[in-house]
Amino acid sequence: MTIIVTGGAGFIGSNFIFHMLKEHPEDRIICLDKLTYAGNLSTLKGVMDLPNFRFVKMDICDREAVYGLFEEEHPDVVVNFAAESHVDRSIANPEIFLETNIIGTAVLMDACRKYGIERYHQVSTDEVYGDLPLDRPDLFFTEKTPLHTSSPYSSSKASADLLVGAYHRTYGLPVTISRCSNNYGPYQFPEKLIPLMIANALADKPLPVYGDGKNVRDWLYVEDHCKAIDLILQHGRAGEVYNIGGHNEMGNIDIVKLICKALGKPESLITYVQDRKGHDRRYAIDPAKIHGELGWLPETKFADGIKKTIEWYLTHKDWWEEIVSGEYQTYYEKMYGGKM
Repeated sequence: MTIIVTGGAGFIGSNFIFHMLKEHPEDRIICLDKLTYAGNLSTLKGVMDLPNFRFVKMDICDREAVYGLFEEEHPDVVVNFAAESHVDRSIANPEIFLETNIIGTAVLMDACRKYGIERYHQVSTDEVYGDLPLDRPDLFFTEKTPLHTSSPYSSSKASADLLVGAYHRTYGLPVTISRCSNNYGPYQFPEKLIPLMIANALADKPLPVYGDGKNVRDWLYVEDHCKAIDLILQHGRAGEVYNIGGHNEMGNIDIVKLICKALGKPESLITYVQDRKGHDRRYAIDPAKIHGELGWLPETKFADGIKKTIEWYLTHKDWWEEIVSGEYQTYYEKMYGGKM
């Protein structure tokens, strides 16, 4: 089987490629990535020379280039990780999120229609559901929860989800959608909470925490997420949405304090900064559907996953130090410099 993985040089996409090459060595994986700020080709250096792997630098919004790749490779499956995904960046510049996350998704599905496909899978987010109140721990997102977005990012992802569903109903395109909770693990771009706090703590720099730090997220180890998508590709029903949650709800401030403790750093490094506009308070997923239909449950307890993640960043400083010393540093100063 030939599988196109878009956004495969990013955090979750690269981990998915590693998973598929390990678990399905008979398949051919084609990684399509534009290599924006969050795409890092060095992440894929361990697989670049494999005979069943190919990397293609390409923008999913480039219809002619995408069609040319489909014409050449005739893929059986497309898994779309390609997305602008950072909420703060979407607030600063919404347009690129609309282009990549909506138009890019349409281009990919049009290519699937034109050249034929066994499955198109859209990787989405729990953020399309909006948020839940902190004082209602009994409430969870299910696949039937109405879409109620808070940011340009989540609005663009919700729009893409609706488009995917429409292509299934109108054209009969065999699609599936997964909506995951917050991922963590190796190769995550260091503007996200966990790697940012690890990198800053190691450098004894301030640890910027939005608002009161009590925002709650459901944390999912990236390897568990990859296994879930693999199962959906194999056994998921076309036209269905599957929520993928980690059963690991934690407040942001608790995560930061845990990282301080693990690294032997003082909590005095924690600096509360002006809250993000429209900041969602709580995300929590009920993964009963994917468990009931496909038998999936998260395997990694947060205590184990965060330990493995911290260890990875300690032993792969060359990977993330190169990032934080370049263009990202300018962005970081713009986002946090005036708030501390």
